[in-house]
Amino acid sequence: MMEDRHKMKVKSGSFLEVFNYKDLLNQLVSRDIKLKYRRSFLGYVWSILNPLLVMIVMVIVFSKMFDRKIPHFPVYLFAGRILYEFVIGSCGKALGSITDNSALLKKTYVSKFMFPLAKITSSLVDCLFSLGAFLLVIIFTRSPFYWTMLLFPIVFFQAYLFACGMGFFLAQLHVFFRDTRYIWNAITTMWMYCSAIFYPISMLPDWLEFLVTYFNPLYVYISQFRSIAHTGTLPDPIIVGLGFAYAIVFFGIGTLSFKKNQDKFILYI
Repeated sequence: MMEDRHKMKVKSGSFLEVFNYKDLLNQLVSRDIKLKYRRSFLGYVWSILNPLLVMIVMVIVFSKMFDRKIPHFPVYLFAGRILYEFVIGSCGKALGSITDNSALLKKTYVSKFMFPLAKITSSLVDCLFSLGAFLLVIIFTRSPFYWTMLLFPIVFFQAYLFACGMGFFLAQLHVFFRDTRYIWNAITTMWMYCSAIFYPISMLPDWLEFLVTYFNPLYVYISQFRSIAHTGTLPDPIIVGLGFAYAIVFFGIGTLSFKKNQDKFILYI
């Protein structure tokens, strides 16, 4: 009874409405994770094996250029790659989440926020699995373990909130403008090269290094994770503050734009 009363207090169409459908949200997240590895022989092992294989290839390609300049280069590379894959991959999945579920949306009413949120959450779960591969890299490269690694939830919370905002914005934009997917693919390629994933940021000119450090949200999260996992130092408080600021601002923009346009989805899907 109390639960029904609580449901009525939540305004229809608001983000908080997803909590009325948390069971369905859990099912959607579970479905995405299971479908990704359905009929594969190794199953969930690919969550560890796949990023590990990609990392090995990238280390072989880039180690000759940057290995001497960056101590424990595989750890440096993997730390950046994990955050990049999560943010870019989750947003890419969220982008088509509304159009992909058009049949369900035409049949019944559910909170539309759930679909991009489920994609981003399942990507986060997959990303947390890949931390197992990250630990293996640290062990096999004999890199040191730091107590600061325990702070990783703070970084991933910021990245998750940021990805949710981006995912909501892209999902609603894709309903009205289907070319969004192709534009996003082009942007993410440029974004990767501007995020110092496989090279030291010190290689950039001073003015460009400043822009990437403070005005690239993705690098803000990457640099925090590298601080706690690669160098064992606490992140710069300014960078941490920027990380939360970008997360909150983008979450707000994505949520508001999604809420404003969600009533029109049924006309375009």
